[in-house]
Amino acid sequence: MKGLSLEGRVALITGAASGIGFAVARKLGLNGAKIGLVDNRPEKVEEATSKLVAEGIEVEPVVADVSKADQMEAATEQVAKRFGRIDIVHANAGINGVWARIEDITPEEFDETIAVNLRGSFLTIKFAVPFLKRQGGVVLLTSSVNGTRIFSNSGATPYSCSKAGQIAMAKMLAVELGQSGIRVNAICPGYFPSDIHATTKHKSEKPIRARPHYPDGARPLNSESTPEQVGDLALFLVSDMAKHITGEVVYIDAGISLVIG
Repeated sequence: MKGLSLEGRVALITGAASGIGFAVARKLGLNGAKIGLVDNRPEKVEEATSKLVAEGIEVEPVVADVSKADQMEAATEQVAKRFGRIDIVHANAGINGVWARIEDITPEEFDETIAVNLRGSFLTIKFAVPFLKRQGGVVLLTSSVNGTRIFSNSGATPYSCSKAGQIAMAKMLAVELGQSGIRVNAICPGYFPSDIHATTKHKSEKPIRARPHYPDGARPLNSESTPEQVGDLALFLVSDMAKHITGEVVYIDAGISLVIG
């Protein structure tokens, strides 16, 4: 479909070596975009790059920690130098961090989650904006149902705060950057198997409180969310078919957050 073509455009995607990031990189790449693949795991970057290149996608692999300003500035410059421009930025990298009662979470543990999820989004966008302003472009943030619709995951305070912060960032920047021809939106995926769950650190031996249970039929759609479905959504939001959509938050969770919140 012509409106979904990304020919000639360059997408910088963080956390792109697996999960949502990889699915988005693949979907955008198969629709013509050149990919700046950013991740902090060298072996995963190499593996993901090989897979995309095998499908005919042009990739610039970059190993960088999104919470480090110098690394993200260098990563952005590397992608722009390779491809000559940046049109799409997907601030996707994130961790679950420590889940525990607030009195058991150390200031350092709170700071780590905020540094990767919220500061990382800020740095990713900050260093890319000068390139986006040259011709206009699109920014996409991966937020979550946690901290935006779901608040029953007790113990996930740092994570939820970081995800709620991303929504505020998207809305603020949609207004600020709109005059430069830059659209900014956020997506809120639900649960599905992903490498991010390996970053969860539970400090409590028992659940903080029982999770709610719902009768059969409470699930609005009888399907599981997948990274590929998020890739389809991302493709639409960064394409010309969504050229009048900015400052929006799109949930992609089969409606689960409507009954679990």
